[in-house]
Amino acid sequence: MKETNKLHEVKNMCIVLTGASSGIGLEVLRQLAWGKGNRILAVARHVDNLSDFAGNVTPFACDISTREGVDRVFDKAEELFGKIDLFYANAGFPYYEEFNYTDWDRVDAMFRTNTISPIYTYARYLRHLDGRPGILAYTISAIGEMAMPGYAIYSSSKFALNGFQQAIRLEKPDNLQITCLYPVATDTNFFKVANPVEFEKPFPVQKPEHVAKKMIEGIESGKARVSPSGLFGFAKVLMGVAPPVRTVYWKLETAKLERFKERLAQYHERLQENVKTAVEKGREVSETLREKEQDVRRDLEEKAAKVRDELKDRYHGL
Repeated sequence: MKETNKLHEVKNMCIVLTGASSGIGLEVLRQLAWGKGNRILAVARHVDNLSDFAGNVTPFACDISTREGVDRVFDKAEELFGKIDLFYANAGFPYYEEFNYTDWDRVDAMFRTNTISPIYTYARYLRHLDGRPGILAYTISAIGEMAMPGYAIYSSSKFALNGFQQAIRLEKPDNLQITCLYPVATDTNFFKVANPVEFEKPFPVQKPEHVAKKMIEGIESGKARVSPSGLFGFAKVLMGVAPPVRTVYWKLETAKLERFKERLAQYHERLQENVKTAVEKGREVSETLREKEQDVRRDLEEKAAKVRDELKDRYHGL
């Protein structure tokens, strides 16, 4: 494992990190793994790429989109550490699409991972702490504060989580620190899972190393919110005093969605053409096989007839 710069002082902690195998989560893991005395339970659905980390990192394959999955994570962490000093609920995924379909399960899958799971994690973590000090961290999103075209479901899942953390701060016990991350678009494979067809990322785009560094510093200093992009903070103020700026920005991002829809239509056309070609080739192969089968059958029948004639001749010769 390649060492990264030690830019923080989060150390001697028992840590749970979900969504640890890619994107921001993987970069946070790389940086936290070098913190002196840190022990980390690195949770993801697939953990094959986490095998190169040192012994202080324990990969744990688990789907946290269900209550049973979250319970398994807590059970494993308590088995390994006994206590959890920092629980970073980072797991999440996007869709990039025009929301023009009726698919309950597709929407439900995103909300279970992005919203319901971290909400349930809060309750489980409070029970685990039982009055002890602890830190709960969430990756929300800048899209959780300003919706974006193409991200209707993702935006709404993050808006919901943002609303939850705002409300829960008013009633949480003093022993719990909550730190939330609001990154803009980050240059990771996050966008590759959003849609199989290539699309333009929202502006601006940041590097995951910078985002992870800022988040860890925010956790260390006890910040309530971490916004790694100064440009986004400036833009929010500017859009507040000059709403037309937001309108122009949304038009630019909507234009990206329109270009994506054109590419998506072309993709589906190519896909249909490929399917049609495959069907035609399948028919050709099937016809060829049928002809060969008939040839083989005729050949066998001719050989069988010849054998019968030879046996008949021999019989009469006797």
